Amino acid sequence: MSSDFEAYELDFGTITAEVTNKIGRIPKLSGEEKTQLVLNVDKQLEEVRELLEQMDLEVREIPIQSRPMYNSRLKSYKGEIEKLEKDFKRSRIAYSDEVRNDLLGDDAGSSENQRAHLLDNTEKLERSSRRLEAGYQIAVETALPLSFVLSPSPHPPPPC
Repeated sequence: MSSDFEAYELDFGTITAEVTNKIGRIPKLSGEEKTQLVLNVDKQLEEVRELLEQMDLEVREIPIQSRPMYNSRLKSYKGEIEKLEKDFKRSRIAYSDEVRNDLLGDDAGSSENQRAHLLDNTEKLERSSRRLEAGYQIAVETALPLSFVLSPSPHPPPPC
């Protein structure tokens, strides 16, 4: 029985290696070729899920004293397939560098303009901050004498 499990492990390793390779290629492709590769990977991931189910059934047939070892291996394989599925999902929506540059306009002059604009805005922000601080200081300085003048005096005002 454990020989069946080990055969499934070999198949699992082979298929996941192929899937990993294909997932790495997906973002670099476009059009029909990308679609076909995505469908192929999806099919292989389904095969891997079925293999995991078969492995789970095999573990149930293994004597109780050996099960924990096989269960831990099966658990690690399930974690691996979850990671592959997440990577696959990300790769389907990822764009190649060329497409990204076309969309975002990777122009060196543009980045210099953005940098100059950012520096100008930073200077304006600093000037505004200094003006606000100066205004606050004036308000504090003005409030102290006013509070002294407006505070109730311990001595009554002189009669008129």
